[in-house]
Amino acid sequence: MSSPKLAFLGAGNLASAIVRGLLEKKLYVPGDIACTSKNGVTARKLAEATGIVFEPDLPLLIEPADVVVVAFKPQSLATADPALAELTRDKLVISLLAGKKVATLARSFPHARNLVRTMPNTPAAIGAGVTSYCTLTPLAADDHASVESMLGALGIHLAVDESQLDALTALGGSGPAFLFEYVAAMREAGVAAGLAPAVAAQVALETTLGAARLLARTGEAPETLRDKVTSPNGTTFAGLQVLAAYKFRETIKETILAAARRAAELSKD
Repeated sequence: MSSPKLAFLGAGNLASAIVRGLLEKKLYVPGDIACTSKNGVTARKLAEATGIVFEPDLPLLIEPADVVVVAFKPQSLATADPALAELTRDKLVISLLAGKKVATLARSFPHARNLVRTMPNTPAAIGAGVTSYCTLTPLAADDHASVESMLGALGIHLAVDESQLDALTALGGSGPAFLFEYVAAMREAGVAAGLAPAVAAQVALETTLGAARLLARTGEAPETLRDKVTSPNGTTFAGLQVLAAYKFRETIKETILAAARRAAELSKD
């Protein structure tokens, strides 16, 4: 078995999604990846499911690795093992910790050769995510390739300035929850209109999926596609009038801005 090149500190849903994506795309073989977790349970399960190495001993986990992925709970950073500071010397450290700025990471991993702060969203679990990231210093070519391949296993990725991450956390990170709420509202509206709950749920979901696919495939602006559905004084027009009356776009804007403000609060040291 080869020495692990990639070490995961934490083995939750996002870590699992990355591991599975990397293996499915054959970017790594199982022997290249090792993991641990706070109590060992999730890491052991991930290792058993994927064939990667479960290694609870931090020096044995990290020393052979070139890249360390920090994937435990954000609140655990303050109480993380102080030995990590030296163990990650000259390693590329990639953080999945929501709300933890690069400057904060630098205090915990002061000797890392570079630090990468990422903001994935939940569709990353099926390889359909959007991940924004920023770095402490410009990435060397090899490290850039490592970061791009890893985040590519989750979906699309965007290199951004850290000042944009609060807004991207609101739009990309919290956005799926807002869409889920919209689909739930569509389902309930269908029931109110007289549909059986199961039928309303199916139509709400498939309509959302189909419309999103159409938007992505055509490349047209959402307003253009909206207008193609809307006949003068027709059913869609009647519904859009209600959305306008209730200031639908303004409500969505305020929703995103509220999430962005909270993201900024959480990222304060």
